[in-house]
Parts: sequence; structure tokens; C-alpha cells
Amino acid sequence: MPAIEGLRSPYDKTLGGLHHLGRMLDKIRLKLSGKLPEEFHRNYGLSVGLDGQLCGFLNVKFAEVEAKVQAGVPDAEIAEWMFATGLRPNRSQVYIWNEHSRKLGWNDRITAYLAGIRQEPALAHITAQTSFDFIEQSEGRTPPPMK
Repeated sequence: MPAIEGLRSPYDKTLGGLHHLGRMLDKIRLKLSGKLPEEFHRNYGLSVGLDGQLCGFLNVKFAEVEAKVQAGVPDAEIAEWMFATGLRPNRSQVYIWNEHSRKLGWNDRITAYLAGIRQEPALAHITAQTSFDFIEQSEGRTPPPMK
């Protein structure tokens, strides 16, 4: 799948210092406008996916975040609302979320899921071991080197 216009990399952490937060808001915006590709719908907002995990970590409801996006609230204000309503992560908590999210799929419960997806003929070229790297490769970007 090629890169999707208006959809940030999960590695982007310019919004609130958190990986995936900007991408989650982008996905909501794209879905509301009817531009989110169908293959993104299966885990949209679910607790098993990164959207739900991030909302769970911040202790906010995905539906409430979605409503803020639908109302046209700017990203920075949504992030501040999330931090004020749920958890305002300190530096250690930000580090924990960022490390957890960027390594998801590497030797954990998501590993088998990623292996299954790689069996699809269109995705057989993907060698990623993490969800983030899988996303990067499937959207035509080169993942950053592992630290």
C-alpha cells in the first residue's frame, strides 16, 4: 500500500511527545471524511490496536477523541484535552509509551498477527518485526534503524 496523504508515520511524536498520537488523529480525520482505506477499518479505535492502547494509556475514551476531531478541534488542543482529562504523562511515562509502542510486534502477542498479514501476497515483501516498521514498509517508507 502506498503512503496515504495526510497520514503521519507512527514514529512521529511531534504531538505531545508521543508516538502514534498524531497518526491516530489523522486516521480519525480521514475516516470521518471517507478517505481512510478499508484495510484500516478492522482495528479502528479498538483496544487491541494502537489507537485503543494509546487511549487506554492516557485514560480517555476513543469515541470522545473522535468527537473532538469531528468538531474540528485543532490537534494541539485535542492533545491538551486528553492530558487534562486523562493522564498527563511525565517524562518516564512518555518514554514507556514510546518504547512499548515502537516495539509492539517484536516477540509479543502481536508477533503472530504480523506473521499472518505477511502471508498476504501483496505484503510478502515486508520483513518488519514490529508494527511500526510494518506500517512504514507497507506505506513505502524506510523504517529508522533500531536502537
